[in-house]
This record gives sequence, C-alpha cells and structure tokens, in this order.
Amino acid sequence: MSESEILRRRFSPERLEPYLGAADGDLDVALDLYAWNADLSADLSTTIGHVEVLLRNAIHQNLTEWSEERFGEPKWFLDPGHRLQPRAVQDIAAARRRATRSGRPETPGRVVAELSFGFWRFLLANHYDGTLWRETLYRAFPGQARRRPIHDAAAVLHLCRNRLAHHEPVFNRPVDGIHASAVALADWICPVSRGWIERHSRAPDATYWRSRRNGVSGQERQTKIR
Repeated sequence: MSESEILRRRFSPERLEPYLGAADGDLDVALDLYAWNADLSADLSTTIGHVEVLLRNAIHQNLTEWSEERFGEPKWFLDPGHRLQPRAVQDIAAARRRATRSGRPETPGRVVAELSFGFWRFLLANHYDGTLWRETLYRAFPGQARRRPIHDAAAVLHLCRNRLAHHEPVFNRPVDGIHASAVALADWICPVSRGWIERHSRAPDATYWRSRRNGVSGQERQTKIR
C-alpha cells in the first residue's frame, strides 16, 4: 500500500473529502493541499490569537474603569450594575471557578483569561446596544464609532477560530477577508498594536494553490510561500 493510501486511512476519507474534491480526485495533490491548509491555519491562528488578546484586554480595561467610576467596584465581572445577560453571568461564574482551581487566588487577569472569544463577541451584540455599548464600550474602539462593524468583525474571527480549533479546512474560506477583519478590528482598538500584529503575522497567501494547480512542484511551492 502506498504512503498516500495509508495516509488516507489514517487521516480518514471523510476528513480528506473536501481536499480531494478541490484536487479533482488526485490523492497526492489532496494531501499536499491538506499540508498547506495546516500552514495556512497556523498563520491565521497566530493573527486571530493576537487580536483576541487585544480585544479582551481593551474591553476589560474599559469595563474596569467604568465600573469603578460608576459603582465603586472595579471588578465589573461581579456585575454590580446588573447589566449582564444571564448567559454572560453563567460564563463568568464558570471562568471564576476555572481561575481558582488548585487553590489559586482569584485575580481579574485570571478571570479574563478564562473567558472565551465568544464571551467578548457577545458583549458587542445587539442586546447590549442600549446598555453597555452606549454607556461605555464605545470608548474601547476609538477608531470605529459604530458597534455593528466591530461585532461583525469579531464574529468572523470567532467563527474562524472555532474552525481552526477543530482542524477544519480553511483553504476554501475567504481567508483574505478574515485576515482583513482581524487587522481592521485591531486598528479600531489601537493602531500601534495593529502595526505590531501586522509585522509579526503572516498574511494568507493563495500563491500555493494557484501554483499547485498549474503543476508547480512542492519544493517550488515552499520557496514561494516561505
């Protein structure tokens, strides 16, 4: 049995199906595409990871200052103003439990680190438009006055991050648009941080797949994308 056939069995035919479809049934090309998809996923994951940290810290800092000024309590996640939706309250309770496992003392930073990307995304959703957004969160995004574009960009990154976490294909997704959403969101928060993220993240490069379909070898492909 050839290496390619062994890999088809080990990775599973179902997992390789979208790659085989894109490769017109050529298993060797599909496996090459599978490997390139992993590189592409790593690039996107790095960029999204940087932006996620930037986003959560911007919101955390904003809510901390607002909560202390408004309610005399800097720990906004205790919801002193009763602004949070029930699901958010549940997410915070779970995050606080995780933050204090093994007897560690609770700190705001540990709680924030345990909250998922989805938590921060939904703080920007429509149901907070008349409360948290108008009261304070808009200040966390000096580069964008409207909530909807911010939420939409966060949603794009959240969905892509979930695909990456489950090792799903991204070669057939609008990766240029995903990267652009990440850069835009970072810029709306802090142009200096956006510049650093751009310098330390690799933008998606579709050169490989166009080249591979035109018969460029794997070694030439590595030269092109590295």
